[in-house]
Amino acid sequence: MKHYEKRRSVSGRLFVLMLALVLVLGCAVGGTVAWLVAKTDPVVNTFTYGDINITLTETTGEDYKIIPGVDIGKDPKVTVKAGSEACWLFVKVEEEGTFVANKVTYSVDDGWTQGNDTDIPANVYYREVGAVTADTDFYVLNGNKVTVSNSLTKEDIANITQPKLTFTAYAVQKDGMDTAAAAWAAANP
Repeated sequence: MKHYEKRRSVSGRLFVLMLALVLVLGCAVGGTVAWLVAKTDPVVNTFTYGDINITLTETTGEDYKIIPGVDIGKDPKVTVKAGSEACWLFVKVEEEGTFVANKVTYSVDDGWTQGNDTDIPANVYYREVGAVTADTDFYVLNGNKVTVSNSLTKEDIANITQPKLTFTAYAVQKDGMDTAAAAWAAANP
């Protein structure tokens, strides 16, 4: 029986030795794996909203008298407010009543493009505006006036209805809108 106990004692020692060896190897491999692990700093994406703000103002009033040879001061302007994104800017000019052809006239200021009456109505004028950091004004009428010919007579105005001009401004983001026609369609006036 002694031989059996001796054999058991050797196999027990061998088992303990193997277990110790496995633990040492496990720690060595585990430590090596830990040294091969890497981590990056997080990349944070912050999303903000773009915005476009406009105003349409006029300082000359709302009621005007038509007098032959006397220009009428009229200064509608669209202001694209500071911080606005790049946009397509539109102004719709609507005439009501009757204007006397070639005798009571106005023209739209430089920089505006008239609609082609296919994609954009002919009474709509537009322009591209880049992103602005300060309030930026765009006057609508050339010379800020309606011109009245000095050859206007009572007979010219005898059968006309009271003329009126109405201005409405629209702005549509430039990003994602490749053409003024696409932007006008998005405005959905």
